[in-house]
Amino acid sequence: MPDEPITDDSTPHETHAQVNAGVAKAGGIMVFSLFMSRVLGIVRDMIITHIFGINAQTDAYRFAFMLPDLLFFLISGGALSSAFIPVFSEYWHTGRKKDAWKVFSGVMCTVSVFLVIFVALCGIFADPLFRHFLARGLKDKSLIPEIVMLSRILLPAQFAFFLGGLMMGTLYARKVFTIPGLGPNIYNLGIIFGAIVLSRFTSPAISGMCWGAVGGAIVGNLVIPYLGIKKLGMEFQFGFNWQHEGVKKVFKLMLPVILGLSLPGVFAMIMIAFGSYFTAGTDTILDLSNKLMQAPLGIFGQSLAIAVFPVLTQFYAQNRMDMFRNQLDRTMRTVIYLSVPISVLLAILAPQIASGLYLSNKVSAGQTAQIAICLQIFCIGIWAWCLHPILMRAFYSLQDTITPVIVGTLTTALFVGMLMGLMYTPLGYKALPLAGSVSPILMVFVMCFLAAKKLDGLDFPGLLKTMRNALVGSVGVGIVCALVAWSPLANMMMGHKFVTLGVTAVTFCVAMWAYYFITKALKMPECEYLDRVMNRLNRFKAKV
Repeated sequence: MPDEPITDDSTPHETHAQVNAGVAKAGGIMVFSLFMSRVLGIVRDMIITHIFGINAQTDAYRFAFMLPDLLFFLISGGALSSAFIPVFSEYWHTGRKKDAWKVFSGVMCTVSVFLVIFVALCGIFADPLFRHFLARGLKDKSLIPEIVMLSRILLPAQFAFFLGGLMMGTLYARKVFTIPGLGPNIYNLGIIFGAIVLSRFTSPAISGMCWGAVGGAIVGNLVIPYLGIKKLGMEFQFGFNWQHEGVKKVFKLMLPVILGLSLPGVFAMIMIAFGSYFTAGTDTILDLSNKLMQAPLGIFGQSLAIAVFPVLTQFYAQNRMDMFRNQLDRTMRTVIYLSVPISVLLAILAPQIASGLYLSNKVSAGQTAQIAICLQIFCIGIWAWCLHPILMRAFYSLQDTITPVIVGTLTTALFVGMLMGLMYTPLGYKALPLAGSVSPILMVFVMCFLAAKKLDGLDFPGLLKTMRNALVGSVGVGIVCALVAWSPLANMMMGHKFVTLGVTAVTFCVAMWAYYFITKALKMPECEYLDRVMNRLNRFKAKV
């Protein structure tokens, strides 16, 4: 641990209340930005299905992302952020800002060189990679040239994700969240623009979305973060700085993540690979249901994980482990409180959500019913998916990337084993979302116990009490949703897209109000999160 004096940047006299307020504010920013990202993501998928339907071509579009996503996972995504942010934060919050920027410069220059090499190799060998590995189960091999072409369009976007991700990491470490929150939204807007406009001028038409994705990545993940970090002050100097202790530490922490196959990073890729063994359109159905499941994961799990990460790294750098444990416990309880009722709501209203979003002239009622069934199975594990990023950030804050990768790799092996054992049973393609729900539950249980051992305890009684009361409160959610989903009103709504979406939105609001008042009566401290939301809405109404 560093023994340098703490500077004003590290705010050594912050109380628990001040820290919680800071995390709540950051969490609010990230919840809003990721909420908008998920809404735009759903709008994006609605537009794609309306224009292109659910078929082999849309499967090919999703296959095309596998190779760029794998590269992102290995370099630009989890490995880099999990290693860079704690190290940069340690230097930044202990008065060594010059060293922090040296680490930033060294990592950027070094990984940029490797990224150029990997992007070039992936582009050159894309055809055999898809033909013999990534799309091996694809029955229609004539789609592979199209998949390869689309993937080659997408690969250069990894430069924007990498460079932008590194700049966003410095912003997160400095507790600036608004600018990074714009990236996913602009990326989705780029794909939407590609589907509506660019597809009219490209051949095949679906490639317009890939060009739109590249444009969105450059603007949202590269240009805007650069302008933001430049305004706040960036001290970049070209140099690899391989002898710097911080640079060496980043790559040391990166290595386990690169060598591991953590389930969240490769889940979508594995699911698409196994989905290729079923009929055309199955991958699109699985991907659409998975995106709906990931809405609460992004809004609650990932947003609060991003918000709490800089605080946890700061506490560790300053050796304030009592506040570290307190903040981790509070954040986990908040995630449980928010994710459990959403799981119940999505499970009961899945048919209405799927038909309201995707039913069209090119998407049949049978296909939306399949999306709904997959979503209902995914709902079993939503709370665990939402807890996982919090626990991952806790280990990363402790500069331990080995433990979560070992657990994630073992869980991934279990996930693949379950798929191989279940996909040829009567479950068929439903085995994929089932395995995708059971695996994260087991992963979270193991990570909780390992975190408790590493931190000399977690508040397990408090976590179990929150889970119990959240389930009790969710009874009210279930009753409200059931009155709509299992009533004659449900049949009247089917086939009327906007009516279905409107009624579903009203049901969501009423159900969450019921949950709020029930949990308030149970005196759950986690109600404070919704209290703050209500207060902000009231202040907004007063201004209007």
